[in-house]
Amino acid sequence: MIKYTSCKQIPIEEFILPFSGTLSSENRWVIMANLLPWDEMASVYISNMSKDLGRAAVNPRVAVGALIIKHILRATDEDTIDFIKENPYLQYFLGSIEYTYDQPFTPSLFVSIRKRLGVQEFDELTEEFMLQVRGIEQKIAAKQQKDSDGKDNSTPSGGSSSEAPNEVKPVDPETGLENNGHLIVDATVAPSDIKYPTDLDLLNDSREKSEQLIDLLYVSEKGNIKPRTYRKNARKEYLSATKQRKKRKNKIRQAIRAQLNYLGRNLRTLNAQLDEKGTRSFPLAHKHQKIYWIIQELYRQQKQMYDTKTQKIADRIVSISQPHVRPIVRGKAGKPVEFGAKISVSLVDGYSYLDRVSWDAYNEGTDLIAQLESYRKRFGYYPEWASADNIYGTRENRAFMSKHNINYTGIALGRKPKEFTQEQKELATARKKKGKQRSQIEGSFGVAKRKYDLDLVKAKTQATSESWIGMVYLVMNITQFMRVIFWSFLKKSYSWLVDQQISTYNVLVPPPKHRLLKYALVTS
Repeated sequence: MIKYTSCKQIPIEEFILPFSGTLSSENRWVIMANLLPWDEMASVYISNMSKDLGRAAVNPRVAVGALIIKHILRATDEDTIDFIKENPYLQYFLGSIEYTYDQPFTPSLFVSIRKRLGVQEFDELTEEFMLQVRGIEQKIAAKQQKDSDGKDNSTPSGGSSSEAPNEVKPVDPETGLENNGHLIVDATVAPSDIKYPTDLDLLNDSREKSEQLIDLLYVSEKGNIKPRTYRKNARKEYLSATKQRKKRKNKIRQAIRAQLNYLGRNLRTLNAQLDEKGTRSFPLAHKHQKIYWIIQELYRQQKQMYDTKTQKIADRIVSISQPHVRPIVRGKAGKPVEFGAKISVSLVDGYSYLDRVSWDAYNEGTDLIAQLESYRKRFGYYPEWASADNIYGTRENRAFMSKHNINYTGIALGRKPKEFTQEQKELATARKKKGKQRSQIEGSFGVAKRKYDLDLVKAKTQATSESWIGMVYLVMNITQFMRVIFWSFLKKSYSWLVDQQISTYNVLVPPPKHRLLKYALVTS
C-alpha cells in the first residue's frame, strides 16, 4: 500500500539551492562557457551590422549563445527564452554576472538573428571555434607529453619495449609536405517543414490564394460587380477527388484539369483588375505581390506538366510558403524523394565541416576537389586518405588525388592484377580498414537529424533555413569537443589499470563525472 502525506507548497524563501548559493563548476554550461571563443564569435556576428544607425542591438554573445542553447536543448524559440529566464547556468553561459528573471530578448528576435548569420558567417564561426579546439588540444598534448616524460618508462613484466616503426606518409609533389589525416565526405538532405506536396493540393492552395487576392483588389462601389470565381464549385470538386480512398490516375488527372481551369480563370481576372488600377506599382503589399508571382509560376509549371504528361520540370515549386524548396531524389528506402536543402559535409577527426548548401539537386561527386582544397587550407596539407562512396570516384577526382598522392578508399579502376606485391597487399588492407570508417559520417548525419533538428528545418525563408543548418553543425562540433576532452582525460585517469595489467572488466569503475572535464580545463 502506498502512503502519501499531504504537504503545502513551501515558501520560495525556504527553498534550498543545491549549489549552496554558488554555481557548480562541474555543470556542462559552465564548462562550455569557458571553452568557446566568445570575442571572435561576436566579431563575426557584428561584422555585417551597422555601427551608427538604429537602436542598440542585442549583445552578440547573448544572440549567438541563445541559438546554441536552442539547438542543444532542441527547444522552440519561446521555450528557449523561458529556459534562459529560469536557469542561472544558462545566464552564466550567456555572460551574465548575476541571476535575473528578465528575458534577454523577445522570442521573435530569433528570426533577425538567423538572418544575420548565413552560411558564410557560420563557416567563420566554425573556423574560429576549431582554432580554439586545436589550441587546447595542443596544450593537452604538451601536458600529457610532459607528464609521460617525467614518469618511469620501464617496461612492465610481460610487455614489449619495442615501438612500432613510424609509417612513411605520402608527400605532395607540389608543396613537398607530407599528407596527413583522413577526410570523409558525403552528402545528405535537410528536409524542410512543409506538407507533402501533390499537384492537386498545390493547385487548390494556389486557387485559394488567387481568390484572396481578387477579394483584396475588389473595391465595393455602387455599380461595381464582384468578379466571379466559382470557389464553391472548385472546392466541392477538389474535396470529391481527395476524399476518394483509392485515387485512380484518370480521376486525379480530371481533378487537376479542373483546378487548372479555375486557377487560370482567376489569374486572368487578376490581370484585368490590375489593368483597371492603372498604377505603376503593385497596389497591394509586397507579401501579396510575392504570392501573385509564385502562383503564376506554379500555374505555368503545372500546365506544362499536364499538357506534356510528365512529372518533371526545372525549378519545380513544391510549396507556396517556401518557394525555394526543391524535390531532391535520394533513392533511400522509405524516402525516395526529400524536400529541402542538399548539403555536402566533410568529417575530420569527428568534427564536421559544412562545405555546401544548395536548394537544387546536384551531383555531390563534383564537390570532392573543392573539399580537398578546403582541407589543405585549414590544415596546411592534403589528407593522406579520402573516403567517399562510389559517386565520388570519377576519373577527374581520381586524377586529382593521384596527382597529390592522396589514397582513395574507393574501388580501383581496371582489372585486378593476378599477383599482388607486398606493398599492394598492405595498401589494400589499409584501404579496406579506412573504408570502414566511412560509416562515421553516416552516424553524424543521424545524430544531426535525431538530436539537433536537422531532420525538420522549421525556419521559413531561405536565409533563416541556411542559418538553422549552419547552427546545427556548429553545435555538433561543440559537443564533439566536450566529448573528446572528457574521454581523453577519462582514459588518462584509468591508465594505472593498464600499467598494473588489471582488466577493467574485473574492476568496479565509477561512472564518469564532469569533474574530469573540470580537470581538463585546469590542466590545459
